[in-house]
Amino acid sequence: MSTFSNELFREVRPEFLRILGGASAPLYVDVLDVLEQETGQRNEGLSREEALAIVAEVLEVNPRLIFEDLEDIEVTHQVPVLTTREKSRLVLDRLIRAGWLEEQTQADYQRLIYFDPNGSILLAALRRIAYPDATVFSDKLVSVCAAICNATALAEQPWAQIETCADNLQQGLAELRAMQKSVERLTRRQIEAQTLGDNLRVVYDEYAEHVAKTCYAELVRAQLPTRLAEGQQRLNDLLNDSDLLYQMQTEVLRRDTSIAAETAMARVRNKLDDLSRAMERVLPLADLIDQRTAEFTRRSLARFRYLQEVVGERRGQVKHLFERINREFSGWRLADLDNTLEFPTLTVPETRLLVGRDSLYQPRARRTLEENEPILDAVTEAMRERCKKEMEAALRTSLTVGRANRFVECLPGGKGARISTEDFSVYGTEDVADVIAVLLHAESSEARFRVEVPRVLDDAAEGMLDRKDVYRLERFFIIKR
Repeated sequence: MSTFSNELFREVRPEFLRILGGASAPLYVDVLDVLEQETGQRNEGLSREEALAIVAEVLEVNPRLIFEDLEDIEVTHQVPVLTTREKSRLVLDRLIRAGWLEEQTQADYQRLIYFDPNGSILLAALRRIAYPDATVFSDKLVSVCAAICNATALAEQPWAQIETCADNLQQGLAELRAMQKSVERLTRRQIEAQTLGDNLRVVYDEYAEHVAKTCYAELVRAQLPTRLAEGQQRLNDLLNDSDLLYQMQTEVLRRDTSIAAETAMARVRNKLDDLSRAMERVLPLADLIDQRTAEFTRRSLARFRYLQEVVGERRGQVKHLFERINREFSGWRLADLDNTLEFPTLTVPETRLLVGRDSLYQPRARRTLEENEPILDAVTEAMRERCKKEMEAALRTSLTVGRANRFVECLPGGKGARISTEDFSVYGTEDVADVIAVLLHAESSEARFRVEVPRVLDDAAEGMLDRKDVYRLERFFIIKR
């Protein structure tokens, strides 16, 4: 009986795979990578001297040659001292013996090196592992559910539709596994991040761009649980539909006339069973992707906080500043230093010391019970008037829907007018409070306006900022009702 191992080692020697599992595997992989690229560009092959020079260059970058891997070196407690050329010859000869390279002697006694075709196939697979393709999530799984539920298409060509669904389902499962692997890879890279820049680069440049905004977002929009439930119910109906089963049996017999009708029907039912079991594997895999995504988010946040505490450059500058203050200005107040103290350049836009430089810590004032004024039982008319005025002032400054409506009424244009933030003025805190009231009550049923934000309507749109006095507002539109 022919087995996979028999057929494989009929084509290659066991040594062919063994060099990839030894301690010197990193060195051999780098050497094979360079040699395969060089021989692929030169049909006449490489001379032995050129091949030795290439191996020597790789050895300078990756000198991980473990002599336990070399059969022609007697291993002792003292590692033999070899020159770079001798090491290159040992590596090249072993690759030739393993079958990765083929050496041919010409009539002029010149020896040429060729790369084995089987080695090129395996090396291409290793490159795909080292440099994986971009993760994608297409509509394969959605199309499978739609095709199974399409009674018209199934009635016309049932067997062809089932075969197409089986192929698309396997490709969809492969995409989900690739997505899961991609999230695991990014989680591992996040754990290995050594700087805040590396941390944020993994989150925003790689995860957000290549996974979250594309693959994971499409997976959520696909609504697979509902679609798969409908598809599986339709498959159960197909197993009890004698007419469609007979059509599929007829198609199988037409393609393979050497089998019996019972065998053809068994193939049809097995294909439907395989399709049903494959659909059952989709949701557990999607749930696993959700778990991996949540784990990536947690680890990214934890890593960011850790790096912020231990490797932040700004943290070191601030620490150095206060150490200098404690050392040179002990007993002084910051307000007395004038310009003798140079602060580090602030990198946060428009950052101010809100309470001045008089003190970095102001003890909270505490009042004793004796200082509280007693409340009089008798309420005079003057007290009532004062309370009314205070309530009126509080209502004027509160962020109510009425305040938002009054602000919108003062804007130019009638019903249906569309006003952008760049078209009205904002001066002082009162106007800012009006704008905040508009945003707070935009969804209120009492609001006589509605608000549109371009970045919310279109994910691809970039938020534009309008500068108003000392404030910057992200652009939005007010539409009067």
